[in-house]
Amino acid sequence: MPSLKDLKLRIESVKSTRKITKAMQMVAAAKLRRAQEAAESARPYSERMSALTANLAASSQGSASAPRMLSGTGKEDVHLLIAATAERGLCGAFNSSIVRMLRSEIRSLQKDGREVKILTIGKKGREQLKREYESLFVGHVDLSMHRRIGHAVAVDISKTILDMFEAAEFDVASIFFSRFKSVIAQVPTKQQLVPFPVEVEDSAQANFYNFEPDETEILSELLPKAVANRVFSALLENAASEQGSRMSAMDNATRNAGEMIDKLTIVYNRSRQAAITKELIEIISGAEAL
Repeated sequence: MPSLKDLKLRIESVKSTRKITKAMQMVAAAKLRRAQEAAESARPYSERMSALTANLAASSQGSASAPRMLSGTGKEDVHLLIAATAERGLCGAFNSSIVRMLRSEIRSLQKDGREVKILTIGKKGREQLKREYESLFVGHVDLSMHRRIGHAVAVDISKTILDMFEAAEFDVASIFFSRFKSVIAQVPTKQQLVPFPVEVEDSAQANFYNFEPDETEILSELLPKAVANRVFSALLENAASEQGSRMSAMDNATRNAGEMIDKLTIVYNRSRQAAITKELIEIISGAEAL
């Protein structure tokens, strides 16, 4: 059984840990508000951009003049998987849930005989994938120097992806991230970037307007921007999900530390009471012996 001194030191240690986790929870709560507002504000623009691009693409899809980003290479042999995770840990299952989904996708593609390449965004995803899939890595994006995720970061990432596509390094590209729903709910999500997916609810709507210049020329300019917008939305969703997951994880850690302090305090008090009782018995026994 630990001594009273050991118990006291352990209680103080857990109290210090509780102070840290409580501070991290408060910092995450402050960051979450900004990140959540940014993610939710970007959603309407992203949805409208996707709808506009899809309607334009509907009339061009299948034609010989369709942009290559829309029609693709005609094959699905090589897949580029983009893992967007955090630069730091202590955020619950945020990073591991994205990596778990990515691993499942890799196994499925390899089972079908597809070649897989991995581009990592954020250190934690790279660390988790490195041991098993390091040979598949083709690039890494470090976000540690960026305090806030700006659109310029997403443009740089999308340019890297599109340059690889133009160089015929892959046929299909998908990004894996966590979509923010609430502080306790973040949904791991896969979204295809290249070829740009076309999802039109009303196909008649696509041919309702006449465009000047024609759809193909507009799409050639619009598709790279649409890819950059999807990358930007994924990074914003990730930022909100990371802070929400960290806030929840630190709240749990703070409550667990409090429970541990209570248990250790009870053990300390009982040990102290037992030591005092033992000393009193020894004193009384010695006095009676005299």
